Amino acid sequence: MENNIYTPRQSLNKAFLKEKPGRDEFDSFKRNFRTLLESVSVGETEEYHKNLITQFLKDTYYKNQYFINTKGRSDLVIYNGKDTSHTVGVILEVKNPSNNAEMLSKDNINVKAMHELLLYYLRERVVNRNYEIKQIIATNLNEWFIFDANIFENAFANNKELINQFMDFENQRLSGSTTQFFYQNIAKPAIKSVIDNLEFTYVNITDGLKLVNNENNEKKLITLYKLFSPTHLLKLPFSNDSNNLNKKFYTELLYIIGLSEKADNGKKIIQRMPTQKRNNGSLMENTIMQIESLDKLSRLEKPHRFGKTNEDRLFNVSLELVLNWINRVLFMKLLEGQLVNFHKGDQSYLFLNSKKVRNFDELNNLFFNVLAKGTHKRNDEVTKKFKTVPYLNSSLFEPTELEHSCFTISQLRDQTLPIYQQTILLDHKGKKRTGELDTLQYLFEFLNAYDFSSEGNEKIQEQSKTIINASVLGLIFEKINGYKDGSFFTPGYITMFISRETIRRKVVQKFNETKDWNCNNFNELFNKITDKKEANDIINSIKICDPAVGSGHFLVSALNELIAIKSDLKILIDKSGRTLRDYHLEVINDELIITNEDGILFEYHPTNRESQRIQETIFREKKSIIENCLFGVDINPNSVNICRLRLWIELLKNAYYKDNGNSTELETLPNIDINIKWGNSLVSRYPLDAPLGKITKKSKLNVSEYLKAVDDYRNATNKEEKRSLEILISEIKNNFESNVTFPDQLKLSDLEKKLFLIENQTSLFELSRKEKIERNKNIKSLKNQINSHKKKIDDIKSNKMYEESFEWRFEFPEVLDNKGKFIGFDIIIGNPPYVYRKADLTKSLKDYYKTNYFNVDGNFDLYKYFVERSVQLLAPNGYNCLITNSSFLLQQSFKKTREYILYNSTLELIAPLGPNIFKEATVDTVIYLINNNPKEKALKQVKVIPMNKTKSTSINKDSYYIDQRRFFHNENYAFDCLLNEKGHNLVHRLFNEFPPIEHGFDFGVGINTGYIKNELTDVSKVDNRYHPMVPGSGISKYGEVRTDGYIMYDKEFVKSQGKLGRALPSEKFFYEPKILIVRTRNLSLNDRIIATIDTEKKYNLNRLSNIIAKEGFNIYGLLGILNSSLFNWLFSKRYLDYEIKPIYLRKAPLANSNDSELITLVGKIMYCNKESTEYNKLKKQIDDIVFNLYNLTDEERALIKNDLNK
Repeated sequence: MENNIYTPRQSLNKAFLKEKPGRDEFDSFKRNFRTLLESVSVGETEEYHKNLITQFLKDTYYKNQYFINTKGRSDLVIYNGKDTSHTVGVILEVKNPSNNAEMLSKDNINVKAMHELLLYYLRERVVNRNYEIKQIIATNLNEWFIFDANIFENAFANNKELINQFMDFENQRLSGSTTQFFYQNIAKPAIKSVIDNLEFTYVNITDGLKLVNNENNEKKLITLYKLFSPTHLLKLPFSNDSNNLNKKFYTELLYIIGLSEKADNGKKIIQRMPTQKRNNGSLMENTIMQIESLDKLSRLEKPHRFGKTNEDRLFNVSLELVLNWINRVLFMKLLEGQLVNFHKGDQSYLFLNSKKVRNFDELNNLFFNVLAKGTHKRNDEVTKKFKTVPYLNSSLFEPTELEHSCFTISQLRDQTLPIYQQTILLDHKGKKRTGELDTLQYLFEFLNAYDFSSEGNEKIQEQSKTIINASVLGLIFEKINGYKDGSFFTPGYITMFISRETIRRKVVQKFNETKDWNCNNFNELFNKITDKKEANDIINSIKICDPAVGSGHFLVSALNELIAIKSDLKILIDKSGRTLRDYHLEVINDELIITNEDGILFEYHPTNRESQRIQETIFREKKSIIENCLFGVDINPNSVNICRLRLWIELLKNAYYKDNGNSTELETLPNIDINIKWGNSLVSRYPLDAPLGKITKKSKLNVSEYLKAVDDYRNATNKEEKRSLEILISEIKNNFESNVTFPDQLKLSDLEKKLFLIENQTSLFELSRKEKIERNKNIKSLKNQINSHKKKIDDIKSNKMYEESFEWRFEFPEVLDNKGKFIGFDIIIGNPPYVYRKADLTKSLKDYYKTNYFNVDGNFDLYKYFVERSVQLLAPNGYNCLITNSSFLLQQSFKKTREYILYNSTLELIAPLGPNIFKEATVDTVIYLINNNPKEKALKQVKVIPMNKTKSTSINKDSYYIDQRRFFHNENYAFDCLLNEKGHNLVHRLFNEFPPIEHGFDFGVGINTGYIKNELTDVSKVDNRYHPMVPGSGISKYGEVRTDGYIMYDKEFVKSQGKLGRALPSEKFFYEPKILIVRTRNLSLNDRIIATIDTEKKYNLNRLSNIIAKEGFNIYGLLGILNSSLFNWLFSKRYLDYEIKPIYLRKAPLANSNDSELITLVGKIMYCNKESTEYNKLKKQIDDIVFNLYNLTDEERALIKNDLNK
């Protein structure tokens, strides 16, 4: 039992441990905690102590936000919101302090209080179907036993035998009906059977008064403060949670920059402030004015790269400049926070303020003459003013190409900016500041209103400042950076899951390949490793790439995971070879958390030798992994810059002072910009297998020299060295490029040889007339072919499309062998754009995709090309794991994508996630993981993790396996992964035993108004061409059909509108009695099919589909079938698509639609009150009839019901 008991510190999220509580909130906790402890009275009732706990929780944390009260027989519950309309999040059982007989103890938890908790939990979880219970607590006020709801879920909710017994008890089908009967005969045995697996947090607060009254014990009290907080008990996001956007910081930063957010088709677009709201003092408007006044756009070498119109170019050039400047400022703010932390709050290390940086000129000076110069190269004035600011050597503080083409920040005018209406800035009276501020002063004061120095602290925050750490900044970078295609930030728990699943598989595989071992998991690997340095080298040889890198979130998660793996394998070693034996590193909430063996968070103190050793080791590890293992490409130059910045920030977190902490100089940062590159990952001039011709080991510009030059560049310590290495690297790449042979070049060479031989052929005898004609004909044909291939080669070299191309063939020497052959990456991960780019694509780009990719069906959805490209970029035995649009699993247009995956790799994991992953979009998503080992093709059992329908920020732990071979046999290679084997067999039987619905019914869609909706619709019936209009929201299940105005049906009029209009469907689908079905239904919705009948000749829009009966078939019978639980299950499991498409309905199996009993019941339910018990009774009767019509067995019925109840 002792092994299952956790201390409060052990149970708290370690990332949450790092968060500093505010002084005011913490002092309030201390006062209320003291009152609670002083009010305990053994002689008082249980109700008295229950009220004490309620008052303590309300006054300290929960008042006005989370409702606390009794519910039914439960002593106390905490709701997930401010009233009872929300679900219950915490269930408490409160006992009197003197009631030892019924209260849990550390030695025995199988007592009455636990039995009561189990009953309350099952009623809430099973009867009320509450999936959002977070904690279950038993307490006598002195002792607290806190069970995470996941423990109860696994031990009790997943115990089918227990659930059956409980439901029999609730329905009084057992020999006893009293709670005492339940406690003794059901709860007690159930708890006994799993008691060894019941983990819980235990805390005794009887000594709490000693802690409260002693200021030196504040650190211990911080843990208790967090334990009882809603952040822990209700599992809420916290301020430094990487999944949680700080909206106030984000919106005011956008305002200072001069940007705004706009909703556009379900996503948020970042754009220039609307004209009426623009301020010349904002960074964007100030930059735009300078670009225009200096006529910089016309001087750009390739202005078309920044947009098609002058307005687009102006915005994009300005945004790239401003984001670079903001990136530098935010990096410096984090650096400043680190320096203050390192020196125990010494305010003399603050340098980013208006006293030291008074204008844009001085900020420019800080960029390029302070942070970019070694202290010995700084002039006396700079040295005196910024003596505490270290030299970092980062490329971040060198002018970019665009700055060289346009200007640096010193060119901006010093102007004022009105203070944001909802600003965080306060005046001396504590009210929001008003008026205007100098822009730079405003930016500095805004940043100073937040805490950037929180990493690793378990302290009280004396000033009321919100924490902004690197993870929160990463989310903000991603949001701002999504200005082109919408801001879809990949949540941390997704990037963690993908990194963990892929990298841990690859690590085991890499050791097996290198050492000829046969390890199956980390435990076996741990027991095999003896040489720690060799083990580090093996892990550091893994190459990971994100081909749509965005802000670098996946690479940061991969970095953290690799270090956590080394910690798990006990191979983290310092420069002298000593292990970090007493420290544990793990990834929690997308953060790398370092704790000692007592669970205390690590903090860097330069004067402490052990602290210096730990910090230096982590920095060195991060540097080595970033340089050797992590690579990224993105078509958006801002993404590239932000990704580099995020990786530099990860290094900054563990920056250390040189000379064992005795120096005033921090260890410099490497030039990691060479690992993160700009370009279009999907387009390349040169195929991956294009031969390199003359490049050999003897060449001075060979692969080895290339690798050495790249490595030297990363560690160059001054600008001069970097420039010379850049020239060398460019020369090597040009040499590679000049020697790469196109397929057309090979053909051209062959044709030219043939022509030479024919033209120079000698003969003893003169050719006959016929032979001369044939010879001339061959020469002409060869010349035409040669000219054609030359033109193709010239087009490739000169085509503007290739200006953005990324040459995977030789851009990363780390994935080439000694002969220059492309080997590939060990891991490809990411979240490619879900962009349908048909309108934006040039003809040449469309032609390129059609020529170079396998799936050319349907629209130009970029993510299907990323799926193929990811497989192509893998090394043998490589892993590819992407989160992408789930439409590729089943839709017809992605048949070839599925075929490509099946025949070029092995599926290992599929995790359908549903529609709620991205806060700004409702797209249905899925994670897939494949391995390109051809030996295992089609033999692998695919692990499927079904979607988690709760609001939990985690991946569902439930899973099952299916045979990959079934995908080969499915129609269109469908990945019907939501069906386990039993479900798949049922669907297979239904489709084989019953004809398709189209056998007895015709299908149509409603009217698509195209671009002439105003011309087609009206509020009144204008003439006989107009009919009552049914919108997409106009129907409900078995409900009446609601209309909204009128719509014209006139084919000639629509035809006269040309491309603006859309062809009208046949009118029979409107005037005949018809079934109407809602087309768009997210996968997370409980009712996937919503259908009803219209007999009043109403005309519907195309968000509804129409079905009419052929002779001998009945629409009322079909309506009952479509609205049944069977079809709800079928369209939840077999058709993984947010649309209920007519093609799916046509092919679905059709039972007897003329069943008289079914028709009668459907007629009744359509006129029944939908809130009545009679409605539910009729639904169940219809379900039973439909089950019978399809010959479902008891086992099949149970399968459907269980799936729908989950």
